[in-house]
Amino acid sequence: MFPEQLKLTQEGPILQQLAAKSIGAGFTFVGSNYHLVVGDDDFYLDLLFYHIRLRCFVVIDLKAGDFKPEHAGKMNFYLTAVDDQVKHPDDNPTIGIILCRSKSKVKAEYALRNIQSPMGIATYQLTTSLPEVLKDQLPDIKEIEVSLQEIGEDFG
Repeated sequence: MFPEQLKLTQEGPILQQLAAKSIGAGFTFVGSNYHLVVGDDDFYLDLLFYHIRLRCFVVIDLKAGDFKPEHAGKMNFYLTAVDDQVKHPDDNPTIGIILCRSKSKVKAEYALRNIQSPMGIATYQLTTSLPEVLKDQLPDIKEIEVSLQEIGEDFG
């Protein structure tokens, strides 16, 4: 789903559309590289969504490599920060998804076993061709190029 080199660094209409289509119904895109300040330090969430039906925020942390147990600790930190700084008291607890290239089932189970926050680990698979069912749902490369040029002109 997300190529190894993808590290989202800017928001824009194309990113919002692709992110919302990728994750599914009920999700609203809040931001990429969403900025949080904890103490005197800055932290940036890769992707932040809000799920309308679940009434909660969803943090997605993108990892180019394999799952490591320390990723769960970092996500738990992010979930606590979002719950304290961003979510409304009527919202449900924030959910975390760690998206990585691969995971060991045993490492994932050990890393998540005693964490109280709702969190999961998912893997992605790189592909060289787009599945037929998605071709009509996503813009072609020419449409993306035109949109990027328009965005550049708006900010340039």
